[in-house]
Amino acid sequence: MKAFIFPGQGSQFPGMGYDLYQSSKKAKDLFELANQILNFNISKIMFEGTEDELKETNVTQLAIFIHSVILSECLDSSPKMVAGHSLGEFSALVSAKSISFEDGLKLVRKRAEAMHLACQQNDSTMAAIIGLNPAIIEKYCQEQNGIAVPANYNSSNQIVISGERNAIEKLCQILNEIGAKRTVILPVSGAFHSPIMNAAKESLETAINTTTFSCPICPIYQNVSAKGITNQNELKKNLIDQLTSPVKWFQTIEQMIKDGATEFFEIGPGNVLCGLNRRINKEIKCAKATL
Repeated sequence: MKAFIFPGQGSQFPGMGYDLYQSSKKAKDLFELANQILNFNISKIMFEGTEDELKETNVTQLAIFIHSVILSECLDSSPKMVAGHSLGEFSALVSAKSISFEDGLKLVRKRAEAMHLACQQNDSTMAAIIGLNPAIIEKYCQEQNGIAVPANYNSSNQIVISGERNAIEKLCQILNEIGAKRTVILPVSGAFHSPIMNAAKESLETAINTTTFSCPICPIYQNVSAKGITNQNELKKNLIDQLTSPVKWFQTIEQMIKDGATEFFEIGPGNVLCGLNRRINKEIKCAKATL
């Protein structure tokens, strides 16, 4: 059974999407539509912008979403199940025909703006912890003074924590001392998937609840639950909760395999998710989708 998976923030690169623009009229039309909806030439930034320009939160999320959805729309085949890592969940919703490209783009713009404001209000960060059992990391997060929570369960051997900078830096020291193979402070603008995003969550909730969601053509495996969802109200609730809840990625992939997934296709820029999938299960078939 074929599964589409969509990447999140961090997969961007200069020139992203230009090959699509050149090779497909449908892709070209969708890039132009995105420019019109956003009222600025984001395709020019994607095709010609620098790494620093693409790292801007209000550009990054939009660029990754646009690239991922346009590639999905131009493929000849349809998925039997979909999932997206954090931001990628919006791409998955469009691919599964639950929301339109236009509505998805507007929601991603709202999400990026809200997250950017939340990041400015707090000195916060994220860190990757490699080589410790998730339960141990969870225990030390709970004991830490200040905000420090698991944010991404990328694999059973790689967990990302998120929270106030002082709390995260101190926790990294502790986890190194008790046997972590490596701890890495990530170059991000703030503490995504943590309580620090509560203000962004409140802003995004109104936008999501006023957007029309249709019954998807296939189950959407959401970050919050790691389960395949088709109910529109549940899709909305989980999408809202996602901003302050951890991304259960390896649990999602394991559930998709259990539910019949036999091959995965990463739809969008980069190949981060195929790399994570190999860490989750070496037998997983995962390929980068191309036209």
